[in-house]
Amino acid sequence: MTYIRQLRTSKRILMGPGPSDVHHRVLNAMATPMIGHLDPEFIEVMDDIKEMARESFLTKNELTFVVSGPGSAGMETCLVNLLEQGDEAVICQHGVFGGRMKEIAERCGAKVIHVEAPWGEPIDPEDVRKALQDCRPKIVAIVHAETSTGVLQPLEDISRMAHDAGALFVVDAVTSFCGTELRVDEWDIDAIYTGTQKCLSAPPGLSPVSFSPKAVEAINNRKVPVQSWFLDLTLVQDYWKGAKRAYHHTAPVSALFALREAFRIVLEEGLKHRWQRHWENHILLKEGLEELGFEFLVSPAFRLPMLNAVKIPVRLDEAEIRGRLLSEYNIEIGGGLGVLAGKVWRIGLMGESSTPNHVHLLLSALKEIMATTK
Repeated sequence: MTYIRQLRTSKRILMGPGPSDVHHRVLNAMATPMIGHLDPEFIEVMDDIKEMARESFLTKNELTFVVSGPGSAGMETCLVNLLEQGDEAVICQHGVFGGRMKEIAERCGAKVIHVEAPWGEPIDPEDVRKALQDCRPKIVAIVHAETSTGVLQPLEDISRMAHDAGALFVVDAVTSFCGTELRVDEWDIDAIYTGTQKCLSAPPGLSPVSFSPKAVEAINNRKVPVQSWFLDLTLVQDYWKGAKRAYHHTAPVSALFALREAFRIVLEEGLKHRWQRHWENHILLKEGLEELGFEFLVSPAFRLPMLNAVKIPVRLDEAEIRGRLLSEYNIEIGGGLGVLAGKVWRIGLMGESSTPNHVHLLLSALKEIMATTK
């Protein structure tokens, strides 16, 4: 019998839109011996993760935990639990992931009031204000860091508008979490979700979430059960809280071991220091790319430090250069999505991938490739 060869992957330098490089301590944590998902020792691990998630979100929300699924599962968890048939929802879209929120809300049976901005620009709070004049929404939802465009969306004004209209404020923080300023309680965010594979630098497949007391009240007062059994928070929360955990599903034990260690690394560094590190490496990359003739898609006031969207000069074959970066230099960067496909690169400086060494490696490789490109 012929057996499939042993798995061996290349050692990549991950500078795309995710995943990011993972610290050796996190990888080592994944090799911790397996225990059961209801083992008392694992319950302690869950409690550690909840507490560190609260610290990282800057919240005191009791219902803060980790969804067993990637960031898209966190998105769906927030929306399917908060929305019911006939609810009104203001959904803001300035890229791919706002569109995904819109689609999920519509599948919940909600009436969506759509607020848009051109890709590469933030949502204008004035457009949100106008939309709120003509509806009584249950939620206002927006992407904080739009991975498809590199836009960092200011949140505080829109949060105030949402609450003045009696709505819950829902935020996608998949790319911003642990990489730029994010203050759940201070900014009055009611429901928030993120992913583990971006600035948290843990393996993909988990989604930290947090819900305010007002959001929990809305969930508990639903008229009908959540259409998703697996993501129903009235069930899932009983697995993540209390002295006696109610069985819900078999948690991804090894992935949660890794997440616990990733949170430890974040808090050892300190959130403010981590935010500053991402910003400084963004500036280093910006200066180097501009010297090579690249322009950024997003204006300086709204640029993400951890996800840099740069326009491709007409003379360059963007797919060919990305391919050469991967095959010749083991460097991964991302191409554009949707209307930006073929027009921009998305260069990630996330978590463990946000270092001066990563920046210099990429700039050096680009210089060599561009010198040999007609």
